Amino acid sequence: MSSVPHSPSPVPRPVLGIETSCDETGVALLRWEPQAPGHGLLAHTLYTQVKLHADYGGVVPELASRDHVRKLLPLVREALKEAGLTPADLGGVAYTAGPGLVGALLVGAATGRAMAWALGVPAIGVHHMEGHLLAPLLEDDPPAPPFVALLVSGGHSMLVEVEAIGHYRILGDTLDDAAGEAFDKTAKMMGLPYPGGPALAALAGQGRPGVFRFSRPMTDRPGLDFSFSGLKTQVLLAWQQSDQSEQTRADIARAFEEAIVDTLLIKCRRALAETGAHRLVIAGGVGANRRLREELAAAGAKDGFRTYFPRLQFCTDNGAMIALAGAIRLAHGQHQDESVQVFPRWDLQTLPPAA
Repeated sequence: MSSVPHSPSPVPRPVLGIETSCDETGVALLRWEPQAPGHGLLAHTLYTQVKLHADYGGVVPELASRDHVRKLLPLVREALKEAGLTPADLGGVAYTAGPGLVGALLVGAATGRAMAWALGVPAIGVHHMEGHLLAPLLEDDPPAPPFVALLVSGGHSMLVEVEAIGHYRILGDTLDDAAGEAFDKTAKMMGLPYPGGPALAALAGQGRPGVFRFSRPMTDRPGLDFSFSGLKTQVLLAWQQSDQSEQTRADIARAFEEAIVDTLLIKCRRALAETGAHRLVIAGGVGANRRLREELAAAGAKDGFRTYFPRLQFCTDNGAMIALAGAIRLAHGQHQDESVQVFPRWDLQTLPPAA
């Protein structure tokens, strides 16, 4: 994705962030200038389509796109009201340009690009995974590059070496099912309600340790790639061959969650050893998992690395992370031309440096 140089404003003005990559409509307003008064997140609103897709057991792309059309502008108005701003106060617009569902992406991109054109301010398309990667910078004690990031969001499980914002090297990626997909699909196989991932994680807390044990995929060989489809099959067979009682469901859920968390932990330790980094960022929906947070904190205390998480509400898709990523790039003079472009598939390593 190309960027066009733009002279940054000497006085930082709020940036509007729009997230519509899948089944959440997120809007936020943020001023990015660490040394300026009023810096930081000014407002954020979020609408989730969980109820809309629940009857189908998964996201229906056409329904998602239509719901973004209905909800986006009311959420923009709500965020502006919360921040005490008007559209004329905006200094730029950031929107998710990919990866994601093409129809959903087009809703946010077209709206964001049109608003920027009408207001005469720059706009920038943001990489969804860069938004997740930078989400911990919204916290009071943000990580400073270099660090390693574990991005576990939806169909993505990847380890990224971050030398600086925009300088990314993918160390390991998803070969088939990502961790989040494995959670959702396994939950559906065992009859848990949509969205299955959080339901399965909650059920795992009621499971007994050691009753079931599943493999830790691809940890018996070198490398940092992920593959969870085989684990999903193991769980399916165990469930089908069990008495399918509620306690057994909880026991299997616990063993499954332990396998996912152990695998992620092993790969994170390998990535830190390979890069020599001492800071680890965890971002994306699976980053909200309690067991993962506890195990990484314990591993960090033992191995001497520090782990950074965004707050729980910014682990899942949201407008704040898009506003942040966009504001940083706009502040460094980057923006897009007036065309509306989205990228359902988009390699994180192709992004230009932020500075």
